[in-house]
Amino acid sequence: MAVEAVAFSPDGTLLATASFDHTIKLWSTRTWQRVRTLPGSRDDNVDTLAFSPDGKLLASGSWDSTVQVWEVATGKEVHTLNGHWADVASVAFSPDGKLLASGSADATVKLWDVATGRERRTITPDVSLVYSVAFCPDGTCLAVGGFTGVAELWALESRKSRAKNSP
Repeated sequence: MAVEAVAFSPDGTLLATASFDHTIKLWSTRTWQRVRTLPGSRDDNVDTLAFSPDGKLLASGSWDSTVQVWEVATGKEVHTLNGHWADVASVAFSPDGKLLASGSADATVKLWDVATGRERRTITPDVSLVYSVAFCPDGTCLAVGGFTGVAELWALESRKSRAKNSP
C-alpha cells in the first residue's frame, strides 16, 4: 500500500504515516513499533499530515475534501473540518498552534480555529490547485504554492497577497 504522507512529531519521538488504505499510523521512533492506527478518511485516501507545534494534535487532509484533527495521546478525533469541495493536499499549523491552514484542489486555502474547529477565513490565491501551505516562523504570513507554478505570500493581518513568485 502506497504511503502518501509522513510527518515527525516536534520532539521526534513519533512518525505519522498516511497510506492509501485510508489509515494513519503512528510509529515510535525509539522502537519502530506501531503505537496506534487512526481510521483516517472514512471515504478516501489521506494526502497530507501535520503535527501541532506542541505535538498534542495531528491534522490530516484527504481526497474526500475533509480535514481531520486528532488527539495524538488517545487517537480520538477532535474535529472533522468540512468546507473544501476537492482534495485537501496540504495542512499546516501556525507556530502558536491556534490556526490550521488547509490547501485544496478547489483553489482555496482555509484557516481554521484549532480550539473550536470553526472556519476563520478563506483565501483565494491565484494558483489554480493549492498543493502546499506553510506559515512563516512568526505566524504573520502564509506561503501558498500551486499547480500553475505560482507561489504567493499572504500577510494574514492585512488579508492581502504580499508577493508572488512565478516562472
